[in-house]
Amino acid sequence: MVEQIRPSALADWFARDAAARPVLLDVREPWELQTASVSPQGFELVTIPMNEIPARIAELDESHRIACLCHHGARSQRVAAFLAQNGFAEVANVAGGIDAWSAERDPAVPRY
Repeated sequence: MVEQIRPSALADWFARDAAARPVLLDVREPWELQTASVSPQGFELVTIPMNEIPARIAELDESHRIACLCHHGARSQRVAAFLAQNGFAEVANVAGGIDAWSAERDPAVPRY
């Protein structure tokens, strides 16, 4: 089961393992990234659209903690489950997606 992390609790989730470099994997489409995006704040931001994950999985490091982000959390949940099934042990879904990110963590991020 993939852990569900609210945007407001993401820093604490990343801090659970200080040795693993935290990664926020944004799986939204390029037009969505242009509409609203997050700024890296204590994590590396990686952007790979959901449909490209299987072909680009080698770009991700299994030793990193990876939290997946999309618009509302459904696509990122599927990507997180896919990663977990493919050997990634430290994976979570950002519950509520970037919409919740704007509401809970950074109101400067536009909602769409």
